Order: sequence, then C-alpha cells, then structure tokens
Amino acid sequence: QVQLVESGGGLVQAGGSLRLSCAASGLTNSVNAMAWFRQAPGKEREFVAAINWSGDNTYYADSVKGRFTISRDNAKNTMYLQMNSLKPEDTAVYYCAVRKHYAPWSTDRNDYGYWGQGTQVTVSS
Repeated sequence: QVQLVESGGGLVQAGGSLRLSCAASGLTNSVNAMAWFRQAPGKEREFVAAINWSGDNTYYADSVKGRFTISRDNAKNTMYLQMNSLKPEDTAVYYCAVRKHYAPWSTDRNDYGYWGQGTQVTVSS
C-alpha cells in the first residue's frame, strides 16, 4: 500500500522560506514521476512543480518559477519543495503526488494516482 506523508508546513512571514518534505512508502520502485500541488480555500487544486524519476528534469508553474525548487532523494524515497521569497498568495494546503506507473511528469492532477494528506502553508503579509 502506497503512503505519502508531507511535512514542513507552517506559518511564515512574507519573504520567508519553508522546506516541505514528502516521504513515500510502499512504492515498488523509484521510477515514478512526482509533483507538488496546492489548494487555497475556495479554489481548485493547482499544479506547483514536478520532477522526473531521476531528478534531472523539473518543471514549475509560472507563479513559483525562480522561487521554489523541487528535488528528490530516491535513496530516502523522499521528495522536497524548497520555497523561498514566499508571498501571501502562496498560502494553501500543499499536496505531494506520485504517478502510478512509469510515465513523464504531468501538470494534470488527474494523471497522479497517489496523494498525501496535505500540509498547510500560511504566509502572512
């Protein structure tokens, strides 16, 4: 059974930084693409960043490009999201997601079969 557990969320002032982690268990291998999504109150879940299985191919939403960095450590079955220069509009619940099968990363949430429970990130102005 695949389980994803996010951690690292919290309350931070605008301009600050946070590092989110997503620990995966139950995956049969590390070839699955992974991604971060976020959902603000009253809004749909939106794509933030994605990474391929080897970590050398990443993609970011325009809203976070240059501020956020996605990475993964397959030896630890863990994915990270380093968030710098945080803005109040980054406030949301952040979810990690994993594709069920070997496939390139995607920005479409419907392409991901495994999800974590989410971690709250709140950025105060």
